[in-house]
Amino acid sequence: MANPYVHALHVHPVKSVAGIAPDEAAVEPWGLSGDRRWALVDTSGTVITQRQWPRLALAAARPLAGGAVALSAPGMAELVVEVPEPGPLEPVVLFGKKVETVVAAGAAADWFSTWLSAPVRLVHLDAPAVRRPVDPEYALPGETVSLADGYPVLLASLASLDALNALIGRGEHPEEGPLPMNRFRPNVVVAGAEPWAEDGWQRMAIGEAVFRVARECGRCIVTTTDQATAQRGREPLKTLGRHRRIGKSLAFGRQLVPVRTGTVRVGDEVRVLG
Repeated sequence: MANPYVHALHVHPVKSVAGIAPDEAAVEPWGLSGDRRWALVDTSGTVITQRQWPRLALAAARPLAGGAVALSAPGMAELVVEVPEPGPLEPVVLFGKKVETVVAAGAAADWFSTWLSAPVRLVHLDAPAVRRPVDPEYALPGETVSLADGYPVLLASLASLDALNALIGRGEHPEEGPLPMNRFRPNVVVAGAEPWAEDGWQRMAIGEAVFRVARECGRCIVTTTDQATAQRGREPLKTLGRHRRIGKSLAFGRQLVPVRTGTVRVGDEVRVLG
C-alpha cells in the first residue's frame, strides 16, 4: 500500500472561529503559521470557545499579510484587524492557566460584541516562542504552543473518520451521521492510511517538516457542533465513548509537536518514521 499523504491543511487564525484551507503552510515550532494566534476573552479575561459559544462556528477569519485578519460573520460587515502594536501585556486565562497576550483595537471588540450580543475582547499572542509551554507531562524542554487547545498541530485521518461514521451509523443516533471532518477542526488531514493507523505513529515527516506525536487528541463538546449551523447534537461523543476511549480521552486524531520546521503542502507524502 502506498504511503499516506496530505489531503488537506487547515489554519484557524482566531480560536474557535472558521478559518481557511490553504494548499501549503509553513510549520513553526508552535504550529502552522498563523494558526490560533488570536482568541476572544470575556469580561473576566477567560478565553471563550465554541464550548461556551457554539455561534462562533458561524464567524470566519481570513489571514492577511503581516498577521492581520479579516473577520466576517452573517449580517456583519467585514472588519480587518491589524496585529496590535507592542504594548502592555494582558494576562488571560486559558484552561485555567494564565497566558500573556496583547489586546486588539477596540473596533474588534465592538464587532464581536455586537455579533455575539455579549461583551468580549479580541487578543493576540504576540510571542508564541515564550508565552505558552506545551503541557509538561507530554512536552520536551522548550516546546511551546499557540492558543490552540494544548498542542501545536492536530492530525486526523479520512479513513478513521469513515470508520467512525460507520460506527455512528450502527449506533444510537444514526440520523446524526455521517459527520464531516470540520467537526474535529484539524490542521492536517491525511488520506491513504488504514483506519486508526495513526494510533501507532510516533514520529513522521511531512514535506520539509518532522513531527513527534505527543498523544491522542481527546475530544470535547465542540465536535457535536454543526459548523454550518451552530446546532448541537450528541455525536460523535456517544460513539467515541463506546469505541474510542483511551484512558480518560474520547480519542480522535493525534497531537503533534514539530521537531523540524519547514513547509508542508497538500499532496505531500506522510512518511512514518516510527
